[in-house]
Amino acid sequence: MLLHGVTMSASAWDDVAPLLADDFDLIVPTAVGHRGGPPRSGHTTIERLVDVTEQLLDERGLSSVHVAGNSLGGWMAIELARRGRARSVCALSPAGFWTPGTHDNTGATNVLIRTKRLAELSRVLAPIVTWPAFARKLMLRDIAVHGDRLSQSQTLAIVQDVVECSAAADLLGTTESVARMDILPCPITLVWAEKDRLFPPSVNGVIAQQRIPGAQYVVLPGVGHVPMIDDPARCAEVIRSTVDMAA
Repeated sequence: MLLHGVTMSASAWDDVAPLLADDFDLIVPTAVGHRGGPPRSGHTTIERLVDVTEQLLDERGLSSVHVAGNSLGGWMAIELARRGRARSVCALSPAGFWTPGTHDNTGATNVLIRTKRLAELSRVLAPIVTWPAFARKLMLRDIAVHGDRLSQSQTLAIVQDVVECSAAADLLGTTESVARMDILPCPITLVWAEKDRLFPPSVNGVIAQQRIPGAQYVVLPGVGHVPMIDDPARCAEVIRSTVDMAA
């Protein structure tokens, strides 16, 4: 199961999924309140997103699966493991590693809120703005080092995802956080992006190691917060390595 980050959609995995499809039956859902996902009802919380993901597993008759997730999806993957629904977890730059009861203190929330507002304001101009490769790199600089490697259509899809994410305000304002996990229910790999501008490894990565001390910790060089953009092959490799740990 591949889980995407906040304001994104299942398409975040489009370049990684083909690298895994020969060996795994993939489940790549879009979260509640995100474009293409189930509609939200009431206040959207991380707990609610994990509930719905569990229901998806139940509907498919699956007691547990290998889970990889990025950002919000990495947090969800960890919570699925806590509930006994994961055989292994590969969490890429997972969210939730900040002081309990507060927003994160890295400025990530403000950056994402600003990004959503800009996307809404520039929606009409997006087809023009995203045409040059250097503009795509600049537009995606908060989540990727090499945003220019995406096509214009992929970049426009990201903009559309951000604009149509109805759960953004609830999720970006959450005071939930990842609780300490001293005993691992399954192999867990915490994968941090070396160039992560939202959750830098020197801050959130350190907290993650303290909260889940038994997890394997890996830093991917030269990639940003959404490493599937910068290096899909390396992402697929680290996911496979985590799955192998559960064998």
